[in-house]
Amino acid sequence: MQKFKHLLLFSASVFLISLGYFLSIYPNRPEDPEHETFLREMGEVFGTLGVWALVIIYGRTLVKLTVGQGGLAQRLVPDEYDVSAIPPFKTLLNFLNSTHVYVGTAAIAAILLHIAMVGLHADILFFPAVLALMLWQGVFGFFLTWRFSPQELKKVSYVVHAQFVTGIMIGIFSVFGHLLLDD
Repeated sequence: MQKFKHLLLFSASVFLISLGYFLSIYPNRPEDPEHETFLREMGEVFGTLGVWALVIIYGRTLVKLTVGQGGLAQRLVPDEYDVSAIPPFKTLLNFLNSTHVYVGTAAIAAILLHIAMVGLHADILFFPAVLALMLWQGVFGFFLTWRFSPQELKKVSYVVHAQFVTGIMIGIFSVFGHLLLDD
């Protein structure tokens, strides 16, 4: 339960700091010229695809916690309930595990295309932070799957890539950043 408290505390801290930045920049936020172009509309489609890919990626983490594959889940789900033995959960988790690399790659590609077609808006700090976190996840995920990665690099990559906190930051920063643009 201690890790869960730390996760909640971290999430609340990131949320409050982001809210403070949001409120400080909101009155003088940069203009977003709303151009209804084909490129921008396609960028929005890629953004939506990227969001759904991230929902699948982080949904996998939640399913793993639900079925007891993780320290947090072992404290939340009593021992007498073995949810991982239920066939739909087992099938779902196997599917999500086998497609994780592909969905993650698609998420990064879709979000990069979204940024390229809609614009980075580097003047709003949320967006460069999201881009850096996405690339961070992608690079260390790549080192996990690349067969020429040294074992020590794979160990470090796993620890860095498997952190749920980056997903929390990506979500919070994306929401606040888009709120600044969507008036």
